[in-house]
Parts: sequence; structure tokens; C-alpha cells
Amino acid sequence: MFRIIDRRFDSKNKSAVNRQRFFRRFKGQIRKAVSDAISGRSITDIDNGESISIPSKDLSEPQFGHAREGEWETIYSGNDQYAAGDEVPRPMGGGQGRGKGASNEGESEDDFVFQLSREEFLNIFFDDLALPNLVKTQLARLVENKSVRAGFTSEGVPANINVVRSLRGALGRRLALGGPYREEIRQLEDEIDELRKTLADDDPEIRTRWERIERLRSKIDNIPWIDSFDLRYNNRVKIPVPSTSAVMFCVMDVSGSMDEEKKQISKRFFMLLYLFLKRTYEHIELVFIRHHTVAQEVDENEFFHSRESGGTVVSSALELMRDIVSERYANGMWNIYGAQASDGDNWENDSPACRQILAEHIMPFVQYFAYIEITTGEAQNLWREYLGVKESCKNFAMQRIEGITDIYPVFRELFKKKLA
Repeated sequence: MFRIIDRRFDSKNKSAVNRQRFFRRFKGQIRKAVSDAISGRSITDIDNGESISIPSKDLSEPQFGHAREGEWETIYSGNDQYAAGDEVPRPMGGGQGRGKGASNEGESEDDFVFQLSREEFLNIFFDDLALPNLVKTQLARLVENKSVRAGFTSEGVPANINVVRSLRGALGRRLALGGPYREEIRQLEDEIDELRKTLADDDPEIRTRWERIERLRSKIDNIPWIDSFDLRYNNRVKIPVPSTSAVMFCVMDVSGSMDEEKKQISKRFFMLLYLFLKRTYEHIELVFIRHHTVAQEVDENEFFHSRESGGTVVSSALELMRDIVSERYANGMWNIYGAQASDGDNWENDSPACRQILAEHIMPFVQYFAYIEITTGEAQNLWREYLGVKESCKNFAMQRIEGITDIYPVFRELFKKKLA
């Protein structure tokens, strides 16, 4: 008889392999749940975890059963309804189940609910955007550190020696070690002064005290000027201190041609830009501008979900952005970023004005401005006007997007510069 005892280390991550297997098997359902969660999230909390649920019917798996072959008889005790040869009706309800609802017929089972961590949520979010793995890691986990002074340490490399602090410590050590000797020398000198009143300078009593003073002074001289114990090194530590403050302008066309699908693509784009800025800046302000024939600054909820619509005059949004930058962020302490999402359909006479406002009044003050045109058709008149801005401004990028997987090309050049 053999008995097997499992003595493997009971790690807190013992279910990690099973969790990854679960993600692989139900990736489609999890991705759909994350997509639904993104629709209800704000831009600023995109990098938090999420509690999602999967319908129990999607978790069902086929099972094999063993059938009984041949002819067989079953005897039911206490049978007072059937005789040999009668047909037994199929049981009502469809067989066994594991959870029943409140109705008098049918069955149901609770949805499976589980918690996604921050990294797992971002991995699924980035998976839809077709980002390279390096960029996914940079956005999800990179923390920029800054080296700052953190006092002194007794160990280090010669290049980090603090000379002033080391000499100050050496002086204090010499004063402390030589203090008793100097006190004794002062006492001996006082005694010699008293003896000279009655004795000659060559008297043995006086000579003995002078010899003692010489030995004490020799001991003081033998104290090292500097010792390895005195050395102090500049200590530096790395702490996560993002650069400074940044403001991100989100400009979106909400005219009649911008349907809900295009707004969701815009939201994904703004979320990605926010994550990029969050890894660099400690404090980020968001400014939401929506426009049709007129533009207005709104909160995030109204930005994405307001039903107001109309024609298209893009210059109204750019003028509002210009005015906000001039009033709030013109002190040189802010890094300004802008992102504009539109289907490109603009009033023909307004597009040249958009190019002029963008080139002369916005681009000189921003670190980066991205224009995405969400359309599957030909380029619109706004796109043609913005081509002139792209040629003259290196911090301007523009891309056409047909679906979610096309969002990353907008960021490609910017990420190359950052990672370099």
C-alpha cells in the first residue's frame, strides 16, 4: 500500500496558473465584459481594476456520460400506477440542475463574478488596440524615478565623498579624543605655576610634570587627522517624482454624423493618451470641448453622452481651446497636449480658418497635438487643410481611423521619441 503526501510549498500565488488558463479559455467573454466596463468608465480611472461577470451559460462545457447498453429492467418499489409494458413519461423540468429560480418552472444559475487586477485589466484593454508588447509594458507598469539627495551615509564610492562633512566629523573626533589630554595638560601647567613660586625650574618636581606634558602632547599629535570612520558619502535615492503638471485638451465633433461607435473609438483614443501622459506627469488636468456649430467646455459625462447635435463648425472648438490656453495655462508652468477627434466633415469655408488658428495660435504653445479622422471613406476637406499644419509643425500628428485596431499608429512617432 502506497500513501502520497504533498509537501510542496503552499504559495499565495498557487492559483496563478489556473487563473491564466481561465483567461485563455474565456478570453472572448472577458474581453466583451471589459469593453462594456470601459463604456461606463471615466478617463481618469481607466488604470484601476474591475469586477466583471460572465453569464453562466457561457461557462458551460460539454460532458460525456456512460449509456447503459442492451435491454434492462428496473423495479420501482411501491408502484401502483404502471404495469409491465406501460410507457413511463419523461420527467418534467428537464433533469437535474444546480440552481433554481423563484418561478414554478425552468432553471437558472447566477453569473460568475470575479475581480480583474489593474495589470490584467490594462492588458485586455491594450489587446484591442494592437499595441506592441513593449509599449503595453511601458504604459501599464513603468514608473519614472528621479534621483534626489537623502542625507549622508558611511559607505559609498570615492566619487561621492563629501569633503566638508568628512572633515567636520574628523575634527569632532579629534576634539573628543584629545579633550581629556588637554584637560590634564592644563592642570599640570597650573601646578607648575604654583611650584615655581617656591622651587627652581630644574627641580625634579617641575621636570617630572614637564615630561608628563610632553607625553600627553605626543598622544594628541598621534591622533589621526582623518580616519575611515570619519568618511561620509553623499546618499542619493530614487523616488517616483513625475516631471511637472500637464493639461490635456479633448476636442470632439458631436455633429449628426458622429454616431455612438465613433464616440467610443474617440474615448479609447483619449484614454490611451491619458495613460501616456500619466506615466510622465504627476498632475494632469483634463479639458473637454465638444462642438457642432458652436463649442462649449463640458464635463466628461456630457462630453461623451450628451444628445445635443447639429451642423459642423470646427473653428469654434479651436477658438475656445485657444482662449482657455491663454486664460489658464499661459504662465509657462504647464505642458499642454491636445487631441481632436472628428469624422472630418466640416463646413467648406470653415476649414481654412481651422488651419490658421491651429498653426498660428495653438501649435506654438503645445507639446503635442493629434488629430484623428474617424471615417472609412475618402479624406474630408478638414484633413486636406491639416496636411499643411503637419508639414510645418513637427509636434502635430494626424491619422485616419477605421476601427479600434487603427488607434496605435497615431502614437507611433511620439512613442519612438519617448523611448529613444
